[in-house]
Amino acid sequence: MGADTLAVVLFGPRGQGGFNQAGLAGAERARAFAPLLEVHWCEPPVDRAAFLRALCRRGAACVIAHGGQGDAPVAEVAPEFPACRFVVTQGSVPAANVAIYDALQEQSAYLAGVLAASVTRTGVVAHMSGEKVRPGLKGRAAFADGVRSTRPEVRLLTCFCGDQHDAALAYRVVSRQADLGADVLFAMIDGGRAGAIRACRERSVAQIGNVFDWTEREPEVFIASAIADSGACIEMAVRDHAAGRLPLGQARHFGLEAPHIVRLALGKNVSAATRARLDAVAQQLAGGAIAPATGYAGAEMASPG
Repeated sequence: MGADTLAVVLFGPRGQGGFNQAGLAGAERARAFAPLLEVHWCEPPVDRAAFLRALCRRGAACVIAHGGQGDAPVAEVAPEFPACRFVVTQGSVPAANVAIYDALQEQSAYLAGVLAASVTRTGVVAHMSGEKVRPGLKGRAAFADGVRSTRPEVRLLTCFCGDQHDAALAYRVVSRQADLGADVLFAMIDGGRAGAIRACRERSVAQIGNVFDWTEREPEVFIASAIADSGACIEMAVRDHAAGRLPLGQARHFGLEAPHIVRLALGKNVSAATRARLDAVAQQLAGGAIAPATGYAGAEMASPG
């Protein structure tokens, strides 16, 4: 690696799911600003901190860790390499040589909660995700807050199954949630998405996706998608690095005021009245009148895995 090399690190297996696909797309777009950009896949069971440490020793000028999975390893490795610059997308702990770029998933997740509470017929809605990393926890808290603020009597079933990419495990989680009465699901999942979709098809559960507009990909399953394009964060971080304005020690946040990055995409079957309610809430979120909860103190389901 040379002094101008940027290393983008994606955590997880190749070709699995939306989050890393969005990151890869952002990295590919970013090559226009950094021709020497390299994409590296940190696949299980590789130690994440050791993986980043090896890139630094090879002379990377900047390491961009994609997603909340990068928070802990960057916090460990960054002090060891003060001359290297680090970025964590969807991260939370900036340091002297670390910048955070954050697409505010919690804003679109809150809207997903408003939608779920508005359309449920059983009075039971569900959330499921994989690892308990901070972005996922914030997304769950915001979704729960949106549900509670809309219809406090609606019951929420929530589960972190422990693996973003296990489709069979996601299938078992969603099937169990359907057994307990859930008819709307918000799934923040990556490679395991296929399992969640299969369970929703079989049990007639309406799903709300994340990252991409799943209403275009699977319109018969998805009523909405809570979009937060973290790949755009990679692209902006590379652009800022190339221009010499990387905000080290700081965080940049992008929310509903940037709808090309954060928004709730709606399927065609969402009613006009519900759309109007969501538009009003979105304006309040964008203007700061509503701040989604950042913690969740309710009950959780045990993972069947």
